[in-house]
Parts: sequence; structure tokens; C-alpha cells
Amino acid sequence: MEKGSAVYTLTNKYNKVLYTGVKSDLKNRILEHKEKKYKNSFTAKYNIEKLVYYKGFHTIEEGIAEEKRIKGGSRKSKIELIQSTNPNWNDLYNQL
Repeated sequence: MEKGSAVYTLTNKYNKVLYTGVKSDLKNRILEHKEKKYKNSFTAKYNIEKLVYYKGFHTIEEGIAEEKRIKGGSRKSKIELIQSTNPNWNDLYNQL
């Protein structure tokens, strides 16, 4: 049986820096970002912990493909994607 995944985008409290990732256990992964589990990581260094976008997929392969598509896009396209589902840039972590 294949395991699902979720693509997610995080930002800092000023909505200036964007980070996109993919993970099968989204809630725990976002908690790791919030707790700065990896002290020397990009997200810890720039205080990126606010979940502003996520989308689930049936397989990890689908999630990885979507992550690559998002990362390959412009900053403008990433902002448009976030605003299409979260126009106020609220932290969506509590919805997980």
C-alpha cells in the first residue's frame, strides 16, 4: 500500500520568506519546524514556522512532483497559490 503525502509552504511572521516542502506526516513535520528541531536549518535560521498552504496527495510521488512544480515557479506564482486558498496568510497549523 502506498503512503500519502502533503506539500506545504511555510513563511515567517512578516510573510517575506517562503519555504516549500513535502512530507507524509505533515502535522509532526510542521511541529518540528515550529520547535526548530534542526537548529542549523534554513527554516530555523529565518524563523519560518507559519503554515500558509498545504495540499494532500494519495502518494509520495504525487507530492514530490507537486513540490518540484511549486519550487520551479516564480515567487509571484507561489504568492498567488497561497492567496488562492489563504488570502489572509493565516497560520493553518491548527486545522491539521
